[in-house]
Amino acid sequence: MSVLRISDGVSLRYRPRALLMGTVCALLALALGVLAIGSGDYPMGPGQVLQTLAGNGAPADDFIVNEVRLPRVVTALLVGGALALAGAVFQSLVRNPLGSPDVLGFTQGAATGALAAVVLFGGGSLALAGGAVAGGVVTGAAIYALAWQRGLHGYRLILVGIGVASILTGVNGYLLTRAKIEDAARAVLWLTGSLDGRDWDNATPLLVTMAVLVPLVVLGCGRALRMLEMGDDAAAALGVPVEAVRLSLLGAAVVLAAVAASAAGPVAFVALTAPQLARRLTRAPGPNLVPSLCMGAALLVGADWIAQRIFAGHQLPVGVVTGVLGGGYLVWLLATERRAGRI
Repeated sequence: MSVLRISDGVSLRYRPRALLMGTVCALLALALGVLAIGSGDYPMGPGQVLQTLAGNGAPADDFIVNEVRLPRVVTALLVGGALALAGAVFQSLVRNPLGSPDVLGFTQGAATGALAAVVLFGGGSLALAGGAVAGGVVTGAAIYALAWQRGLHGYRLILVGIGVASILTGVNGYLLTRAKIEDAARAVLWLTGSLDGRDWDNATPLLVTMAVLVPLVVLGCGRALRMLEMGDDAAAALGVPVEAVRLSLLGAAVVLAAVAASAAGPVAFVALTAPQLARRLTRAPGPNLVPSLCMGAALLVGADWIAQRIFAGHQLPVGVVTGVLGGGYLVWLLATERRAGRI
């Protein structure tokens, strides 16, 4: 642990390896973003992309980069970062690597809200996004209330979340059977997780949300979250208002996951895998919030690039790629936890 003194009485503690790995993941995410912007039917080199982003490109390049491809890449970076940060918070609070919005039912709640907005009320894209946020928040509140019993135990939260996720999966299936064929096709694509056709209207709400919640989680509650990993009693003895901090962090994580789902659908497994990969790279205890955020951004923009290029002439939804890769990781994680005797 190193200490950076900013001024008298103000200092910042950091782990050099965690800082290095976080920086590497951030640079990797940006590099993959440049690669994705330059790929496609109108190919551009990295230098040409950077020149256009700086405002010195030709009119055709400016249109392709800033109007067509950049919004999609920015949305991918933000969605990946938001999901990974939410996953890091959940995994830290429940002290279990299986804790993520995918497993705990929050993304299924967002999907229920979105489907209800489309199927029951005939809403468009804006209503779908609003329904996803509302569904995720309501589901988070319900899971918290059901799991509460003189405190919030990690395994109880996981079990309740898995049960709620199963119920909502059935509800989502029923809503799809009630939808018109056009609405059902649009909803299935969204449920898979897709960045196709994303523009600044999709990226801006998520950017504003992250501008507010990332400092709150990382700077405002990061130290308290590290103390909570030692247990409620130890954290309370160190002066942490345990339930207030836990409720604030859960609320922030639920909103991050819900807004990310509203922008790109419930993209699978990014929230589960990114924090664990970041922890293995940094080799540092604690939630590793910033490295996880950067890792999630890199994972999703890389997965989207693969989804667009793996089959010539046909683009896959990004959720297909993250589902295949994340499913393999989940099987490996479960096998590892079983060998360690933790499940």
